[in-house]
Amino acid sequence: MNPTNLFLKIYVFYRDGFRSMTVGRTLWLLILIKLFFVFVVLKLFFFPRFLGQFESGPERNDYVREQLIERTQQ
Repeated sequence: MNPTNLFLKIYVFYRDGFRSMTVGRTLWLLILIKLFFVFVVLKLFFFPRFLGQFESGPERNDYVREQLIERTQQ
């Protein structure tokens, strides 16, 4: 069996399935909204950029190394 033919069959299968959905479209929209919320909104508010205060890569590396060493010694 030709690999491109297999991928084409899989694509056509999913394309036809998504076209015939009615309730599924609403559910996919809810899933996409939740993913947006989790990855964008939560990242902005709960995961600040600590490493943004450093200008170069070696400074960031030193900071991370120091933090890892301090936390393992406690």
